[in-house]
Amino acid sequence: METQLLETMFGRMGARVKVRHVRPPRERAGVDIQIDNRGEYFDIGVSRVEPIEYQVIDVRPEARHLLLMARTNEEKQKFLCGHDERHWFVCAVPGASVSNVKAAMEALQPQEVRTSVQRRVKRIKNRLKRRNEAFVRQGEWFFIPAPNLTVNEKLIRKNEPLSRGWGSKPHMCQYLYRDGGTVVYVCRRRPNGVSAERYRRLLLENRDAGTWNWTVRLRDANVYVCGRVSHVDHKTVVLNGWHRVLMNTERLAPGAPSVVFLD
Repeated sequence: METQLLETMFGRMGARVKVRHVRPPRERAGVDIQIDNRGEYFDIGVSRVEPIEYQVIDVRPEARHLLLMARTNEEKQKFLCGHDERHWFVCAVPGASVSNVKAAMEALQPQEVRTSVQRRVKRIKNRLKRRNEAFVRQGEWFFIPAPNLTVNEKLIRKNEPLSRGWGSKPHMCQYLYRDGGTVVYVCRRRPNGVSAERYRRLLLENRDAGTWNWTVRLRDANVYVCGRVSHVDHKTVVLNGWHRVLMNTERLAPGAPSVVFLD
């Protein structure tokens, strides 16, 4: 791997990158954001056990984004690396044919978002902005206007967290409304949630399971928010009227960790 070339390409968008060898199983190979005394940098962990070749296939200095490809003997994985409001980020990208930053950003939009963009956003240059006629985006979440939504006011929750799974930093919503979905039980040992039936079986099979600090969540519910949405890493957005909440498509990418839509 040409480490110097990676440093040059990341430097073109104003970022630093460090490549280091990891020692499995205690350390994981992959791409992450780390911090040292100079600030944030991209950390690329490589393993001698499973060689991975990293290559920057597109860089857009003006947007401070680049598309990184990780190639092994078995597959190719792609990552969008860039700067979003306040911090550097890395996001796994779905789609084998994605070959540039613009296509990567489009691939991360859920189908409902792309349909709304095609219908509502006339200027092509505005289709990937964080706020346009079709949606408002904050990090991995898209908010699509839902002007015709009828809500049960008794079910509206105030100051409710919006989370993609255990361990993620929640986005706090001034007003949130759920419709449908499946009840699941979540804890640190079962971060993606288990059904009510599986939860009952666990309690019968394992005496300690009842002490795992379970919480009840809804999986794949239709979620709507309005008012202020805040997050420590992003600027607060204000949504006038109800908006449907959709998560980006990173979970569909081969390079992504296993996550589900939990709220």
